[in-house]
Amino acid sequence: MDRFMQCAIDEAKKGLNEGGIPIGSVLVRNEKIVGHGHNMRVQKDDPLAHAEISCLRNAGRIGKYNDTILYSTLMPCYLCAGAAVQFGIKKVIVGEAENFHGAAEFMREHGVEVINLDIAECKQIMKQFIKDKPDLWYEDIGK
Repeated sequence: MDRFMQCAIDEAKKGLNEGGIPIGSVLVRNEKIVGHGHNMRVQKDDPLAHAEISCLRNAGRIGKYNDTILYSTLMPCYLCAGAAVQFGIKKVIVGEAENFHGAAEFMREHGVEVINLDIAECKQIMKQFIKDKPDLWYEDIGK
């Protein structure tokens, strides 16, 4: 397993252990993690605190982003895909897109390379969460 995706999975598990939604993200530049985060919508009562947004906030102002790679355990939604496009992130690597199809095409249409690793562990974590807390999940995705 890619060590950066493993860090994103660890972030997702951290969020789950905090009572939140198990989605994790890391931002990588030059083979080094410059930001990490997990979905904090529940913990912070913040509808915008998605994993990728929390990760970018944690990274802080790093100048240009076109040489970074954003990892996420789940295919980003339009909010998070929009952030990737806005900041010029050129590659997004995801753990899975089975439980949520997200905004892959949107990112591709805007020049972002999207790679789905289709990781069983990522799929299982989300599948179980959706089964256990469907109301919280559907709130997260705006349904």
